[in-house]
Amino acid sequence: MPFITYLSGLLTAQMLSDDQLISGVEIRCEEKGRCPSTCHLCRRPGKEQLSPTPVLLEINRVVPLYTLIQDNGTKEAFKSALMSSYWCSGKGDVIDDWCRCDLSAFDASGLPNCSPLPQPVLRLSPAVEPSSTVVSLEWVDVQPAIGTKVSDYILQHKKVDEYTDTDLYTGEFLSFADDLLSGLGTSCVAAGRSHGEVPEVSIYSVIFKCLEPDSLYKFTLYAVDTRGRHSELSTVTLRTACPLVDDNKAEEIADKIYNLYNGYTSGKEQQTAYNTLMDVSASMLFRVQHHYNSHYEKFGDFVWRSEDELGPRKAHLILRRLEKVSSHCSSLLRSAYIQSRVDTVPYLFCRSEEVRPVGMVWYSILKDTKITYLI
Repeated sequence: MPFITYLSGLLTAQMLSDDQLISGVEIRCEEKGRCPSTCHLCRRPGKEQLSPTPVLLEINRVVPLYTLIQDNGTKEAFKSALMSSYWCSGKGDVIDDWCRCDLSAFDASGLPNCSPLPQPVLRLSPAVEPSSTVVSLEWVDVQPAIGTKVSDYILQHKKVDEYTDTDLYTGEFLSFADDLLSGLGTSCVAAGRSHGEVPEVSIYSVIFKCLEPDSLYKFTLYAVDTRGRHSELSTVTLRTACPLVDDNKAEEIADKIYNLYNGYTSGKEQQTAYNTLMDVSASMLFRVQHHYNSHYEKFGDFVWRSEDELGPRKAHLILRRLEKVSSHCSSLLRSAYIQSRVDTVPYLFCRSEEVRPVGMVWYSILKDTKITYLI
């Protein structure tokens, strides 16, 4: 039947039975849309409308659809079908907080798969700004109230560059439950757990503290359930910030190199200049070149003077290190003035007090494990 006819029927039933109002339904007629002729609230002289158009009614109370059904048997069947469709993909029945899958809902390995495993969404933590060596990532716990049980999250991170075969180099895998919460992981990674806007929502975070500056990293996350299934991957790719450069020191080195290059350069002075330039980082070398050319380019630029004073081979060993600086950082290092900032990031180091037997899978570890927080 048309939607407006259905609403009219509900209105008629409610008017005939004032002592038994239909749960969760309230009908109001307003001039926002067209009302049926059966609605007594809309009967105004000269304003009868023959072709009514339904409008969205205001919701005064939210109740499950099956509570609108009066027959108990039909209500239970409708409730079971709705729960199955929402939590078990319509291929099983809800039993307490898990899904009993139908015989047709098994995968090739013989495991039930009617309960979907949600995909966690990895993102940068808004509480910690990425720096040259520190990056903080977080994700919301995807454990559903009913259905599959998430036993662990696997986090993979790797450095990506033109010298690395991304297919062969898989990077490092970290188990959130076994490596991070247990305290057995590397000291360069710290894990934590907090709550979102509502207490029922858990947010997991991981801080990487020993990354290389001005480098491209790829982070991948997926969830694992108690049956060993993997969720879809969630990936974040980012480049760490430019490394810390002491601008005053870079200018001092540029002056030192000019004095060594100026006039007759002995073998000892050549070796001193070579050692000085090879000992600094690539970003510092870039800044030294900038200051040298800013002050002494009229006597020859840095590249030409280095090749002339040190020879092509040594000059090439020095200058090829500049290729490691990204285009973004190189543009910043050409600025007239640069300023560094150092932030202190407080974090908690988590360690589990419980021993997890080898080979045992239990999904409650992420929520019920006793955690000791060490500042």
